[in-house]
Amino acid sequence: MKKFNFRKVLDGLTASSPGGSSSGGSSSGGGIGAGSGSVHPGGTAGAAGTPRDEIQEILSSDYFQICKTVRHGFPYLPTALAFDPVQKILAVGTRTGAIRILGRPGVDCYCQHESGAAVLQLQFLINEGALVSASADDTLHLWNLRQKRPAILHSLKFNRERITYCHLPFQSKWLYVGTERGNTHIVNIESFILSGYVIMWNKAIELSTKTHPGPVVHLSDSPRDEGKLLIGYENGTVVLWDLRSKRADLRVYYDEAIHSVDWHHEGKQFMCSHSDGSLTLWNLKSPSRPFQITIPHGKIQRDGKKPESCKPILKVEYKTCKSSEPFIIFSGGLSYDKACRRPSLTIMHGKAITVLEMDHPIVDFLTLCETPYPNEFQEPYAVVVLLEKDLIVVDLTQSNFPIFENPYPIDIHESPVTCTEYFADCPPDLIPVLYSVGAKHKKQGYSNKEWPISGGAWNLGTQTYPEIIITGHADGSIKFWDASAITLQMLYKLKTSKVFEKQKLGEGKPTTEIVEEDPFAIQMMYWCPESRIFCVAGVSAYVIVYRFSKHEVNTEIVSLEVRLQYDVEDIITPEPEIIPPFPDASSQLPSLKSLSGSTNTVACEGTMKDSIPCLSVKTRPVRMPPGYQAELVIQLVWVDGEPPQQITSLAINSAYGLVAFGNCNGLAVVDFMQKTVLLSMGTIDLYGSSDPYQRQPRSPRKNKQFSAGLTELTDSPVSLELERCKSPTSDHVNGHCTSPTSQTCSSGKRLSSADVTKSNRRGPGRPPFRKAQSAACMEISLPVTTEENRENTFSRSRSSSVSSIDKESKEAITALYFMETFSRKNDSTVSPCLWVGTGLGMVLIISLNLPATEELRQTEPVMVSPSGTVLTLKGAVLTFSCLDCMGALIHSPYEVWRDPNSIDDSEKTRKRKLVMYSPSSSQDMGDHQFAVICSEKQAKVFSLPSQTCLYVHNITETSFLLRADVVTLCNSICLACFCANGHIMTMSLPSLRPMLDVNYLPVTDMRIARTFCFTNEGQALYLSSPTEIQRLTYSQEMCDNLQDMLGDLFTPVETPEAQNRGFLKGLFGGSGQTFDREELFGEASAGKASRSLAQHIPGSGGIEGMKGAAGGVIGDLARARLALDERGQRLGELDEKTASMMASAEAFSKHAHELMLKYKDKKWYQF
Repeated sequence: MKKFNFRKVLDGLTASSPGGSSSGGSSSGGGIGAGSGSVHPGGTAGAAGTPRDEIQEILSSDYFQICKTVRHGFPYLPTALAFDPVQKILAVGTRTGAIRILGRPGVDCYCQHESGAAVLQLQFLINEGALVSASADDTLHLWNLRQKRPAILHSLKFNRERITYCHLPFQSKWLYVGTERGNTHIVNIESFILSGYVIMWNKAIELSTKTHPGPVVHLSDSPRDEGKLLIGYENGTVVLWDLRSKRADLRVYYDEAIHSVDWHHEGKQFMCSHSDGSLTLWNLKSPSRPFQITIPHGKIQRDGKKPESCKPILKVEYKTCKSSEPFIIFSGGLSYDKACRRPSLTIMHGKAITVLEMDHPIVDFLTLCETPYPNEFQEPYAVVVLLEKDLIVVDLTQSNFPIFENPYPIDIHESPVTCTEYFADCPPDLIPVLYSVGAKHKKQGYSNKEWPISGGAWNLGTQTYPEIIITGHADGSIKFWDASAITLQMLYKLKTSKVFEKQKLGEGKPTTEIVEEDPFAIQMMYWCPESRIFCVAGVSAYVIVYRFSKHEVNTEIVSLEVRLQYDVEDIITPEPEIIPPFPDASSQLPSLKSLSGSTNTVACEGTMKDSIPCLSVKTRPVRMPPGYQAELVIQLVWVDGEPPQQITSLAINSAYGLVAFGNCNGLAVVDFMQKTVLLSMGTIDLYGSSDPYQRQPRSPRKNKQFSAGLTELTDSPVSLELERCKSPTSDHVNGHCTSPTSQTCSSGKRLSSADVTKSNRRGPGRPPFRKAQSAACMEISLPVTTEENRENTFSRSRSSSVSSIDKESKEAITALYFMETFSRKNDSTVSPCLWVGTGLGMVLIISLNLPATEELRQTEPVMVSPSGTVLTLKGAVLTFSCLDCMGALIHSPYEVWRDPNSIDDSEKTRKRKLVMYSPSSSQDMGDHQFAVICSEKQAKVFSLPSQTCLYVHNITETSFLLRADVVTLCNSICLACFCANGHIMTMSLPSLRPMLDVNYLPVTDMRIARTFCFTNEGQALYLSSPTEIQRLTYSQEMCDNLQDMLGDLFTPVETPEAQNRGFLKGLFGGSGQTFDREELFGEASAGKASRSLAQHIPGSGGIEGMKGAAGGVIGDLARARLALDERGQRLGELDEKTASMMASAEAFSKHAHELMLKYKDKKWYQF
């Protein structure tokens, strides 16, 4: 036996995750039962092993860094919209303080306000590469868009007034800011300092007016004269303010509240939209009453009265054309009597009125025009409509107003995403093949014009390997996305629900569905890119195997039914402490009621459902278009009135022709080539004589009489409780599952009477959340929890050691993996195996005996038998992997793809071609392998066939892992983990040396836990909101190259020339000379604004782009500049205080002098 040193390994293990520790493995057994191996403290290798020092581990902590790369999808909860007509880029603000900036496909930038306050309004500095945002916390921010990751240059926080509206005239550096108090302030965009020039509300309205006009809802300068500012107040007052003379030129009043105002380009008329669904047109020459009043959707009364009121018109835009009638475009204004009408956008062009109905409420819209100058014919060509859950662009140049085909991936959330998978470095032919079959399903009827939001610049960069993201959805659809080079484009959509019959409502038959809403929701996916075999597990306890074909086929769908049942019957005790799975504890109440109801049905009525699947597979021949075609549907069936449990693990292997899946009852293995069930066994039966727990023997099924006394469950520690997972509705509230795998399956545990006292001594109950990617849980949109509930849900300590494992009879299968390995301790050759991991941390190896030849494989049965080997870890097993003797990753065997429906292939090419072993380092397999196993608590590396535990790393004690994957990076491999406490960690293989541990993000939402996944080349993703995918990298190399991969938001473009601007000005005679805002608003003439009104906050503008050089001269300069800004601000405050003291001193001196003069000539007795 050869010794090797663990010292170097242990040196690196001290910096493990919070609460984590590492050891050589002496504290936990390497195996239990038959075929188990022992651990050698002090680093002694097993007899079959060679010195592990020979394996050179390339990766170190220098290879890793966490960095967000790009965010895809529709901006969640949008609130604001802006467009730069010269740069042709669009900005969308959201309620969470995010801004998304979109240009041509590939130009997609996400930035976030630190405060998280909702974005009220956005204003581009047209063709300047800058953007102003106004937030709900009454702060203005200036964003620099001339860098690939925009950053804030300045902020201005209003202290005494609330911002309601902003307006920045074209080619002006003075921003008008309206407030809730009705005042208008002016901000210098360059310095972001308030001007002393203020338009007070009481000066703007008539002195005789006794009421406050309300907040400012509109500001715009006159197209005819930049020296005139139009101010709209909420109560219906509009004032045209002369900025030079500081007085109102005209005032108009209307008795309905104003929502928006827009000018005619000549500056002689403006239009207002009102709360009664009316539009008023005002002429500057006759401001006493509206020139025209229309209620576009109001019914005209017979007696000549005013048309009836309609819903408010929230926004109107009035755009002129040189060769046709003007466009009047508005949102809202529909009649009240049509309650079911959808939100709509109305386009009035001449006498034609077109109403475009939308699928979602309209948040905002903008008309895109040919010119940025407000005093020219606007020539509108498109309307961008921002909806609550969509973004559409309408083509105004065609009479039927078609929409443009959207090139952005904003329909990720078309149906809620329930699971994700991410594949980097796929076979290069996959993307064009998937695109070719997906392109045939494209919708028709789009505008033939180019997408108008075409700004920015983007190139492929240096990263060229193909990437594919797969999203599973609540309606049973699956989308394949091309994610190469940090873009996202949909390739192909597969509808899994098409293999099932539609459930007919109102038949009066008892339903067999276990989920009322979204019965086709995708729960798990397994894809082999090389063989193109695809497998899905649905929430209604079914598995579908798909093969890829380029040819259409008409065929019947083959289906199998599997009984997975667990028969142990003993005393059932509830958990000592009931913890609601999620913050909504009230969801437990319906669970108990439905529990009671289902029990009565079973025990009293005797109408038990048995051997019935949850859904009905189509029995007639089905037309299957090119793409993924269903090969086999496997359904779990009801057993003795109990519904099938949802599937918690899934694996498929094309070379073996087998698919395996498990739930909390047991494991099933199916031969999808011969369409037969090979194994359907309860988890406990898989152990045979190797069961590490002394479970009670099976007994005949007892008569269940639990309908009474269910409320006493929490009072008596040994009271009886029916397993919640036996009730079809017990874990589902409104169709959304509220409990994940282990809670669903093991809320009831069976103990012998001797174990009851142990149960009572146990510490706090384990949190119900067990495993995200295999959770029997299809919760779609969990609300953000409180801090206290987050703690309960995700961070409670879970003792998973053997002593406190609670001897649960229900043991969920949580991980499955097919590979060629040594199944038993004394094996000399590798053989096909299925590795099975359970929720109690047990690892079982099942031997697969395949027919020797290809011909026999089609007819001879595959023999499946437990090998007797049992290994143990703490916590539920999450993932397996296998390394060769040199530490290189061994890929599972696979079948090279061939088209199953092709008629051109000869017999030779139709034969199955198998790739059984593809080591990256050497063709010699060697005499041993490494098995890498990771659970939610720890990772272990075993040497095979000796089954010696070589390395152990206790990843976390206080939390648990949600996802773990063995991934490739820089021609090496590592174990990547995501923990429920928000940490992302990587460990080297095979030594499990920690290399990265970053507190990335807290798991505030089940969505993150369910969708987080790692892939090769240092990439990962998760659903950051119900509508957005966030991609990130943990690779230092990719972080360094990220700047080259991101798109440019700003590109140098010439500002278009104004058409006859001088002539128009002379003709209208608005102002004899050019309006000089600097002279009017500058400090010299307007003075300084009160510092207490608003506070200037220097931004990190340039520093964002200098982070890479933070330790160099540039970083020092940036820090120095920031320090100077802060020092300047303090000096400014000091200057203000000094000025105030001087003024006070002068006043005191003046009063003293006056007092002296008063009493100068008086005698003493006159006082």
